[in-house]
Amino acid sequence: RFLIKGGLAGAAVYVAYDQGLLGSGTEGAEALKKAQETLPPAIQEWTNYLGWEVRAAQLPATPKFDFSVSDSWNRGVHTVMAALSVAPTRACEYTVEGWKYVKDLLK
Repeated sequence: RFLIKGGLAGAAVYVAYDQGLLGSGTEGAEALKKAQETLPPAIQEWTNYLGWEVRAAQLPATPKFDFSVSDSWNRGVHTVMAALSVAPTRACEYTVEGWKYVKDLLK
């Protein structure tokens, strides 16, 4: 079981890397655009293969994403770096507050 699960996980990572999902933001955006173009015809093909009758009007519209993956990534990196740059100062402040609290408890 472990080998099967590991093999499936490895295959999933390989496919994600191969499709450009683990690359830069522009590669991820291109992969998303490619998936949006490919999925509706693939779903229609599978429903025809399985014998299900699905009309185009019954399929929901493809959701529109209006955000930049690279901008979101950069915003996250800036937030993490800002938190890390303030961390030593905050750690000292919290240590001083902790010592004051312990001293007040021991009085």
